[in-house]
Amino acid sequence: MKELSNIFQSADWKKEKHVPVIEAPARAKKGENITVNVAVGKEIAHPNTTEHHIAWIDVFFQAQDSKFSCHLGRFEFHAHGASTEGPNTSTVYTHPAVTLTFKTDKPGSLFAFSYCNIHGLWMGSQELEVV
Repeated sequence: MKELSNIFQSADWKKEKHVPVIEAPARAKKGENITVNVAVGKEIAHPNTTEHHIAWIDVFFQAQDSKFSCHLGRFEFHAHGASTEGPNTSTVYTHPAVTLTFKTDKPGSLFAFSYCNIHGLWMGSQELEVV
């Protein structure tokens, strides 16, 4: 049986348009709000057309020494240029970028997963120190 971790792809986001890039402070204070930005296609734009698009981004936080992660949010993107006129006939296209805010008293790791309808699941991560 294939492990779930084996179906996620990852790469250097500066060279790969599918990797969710996490921008958050590397260090935060206990109990204070932490703003996290996640975007797909930061250096190389993802096309986001009817035929080829990012469908969603999920963001998780895994506290250090914790067995379980916390699901911070799921963000779905539905406007990819499709309309009743056909593919790519609308002038509305979503850009796969989100901002969320959370707080924690423990250090850990942020994980972002994105799903491309053609190229599958992608992952990005960032460590978070909490003082």
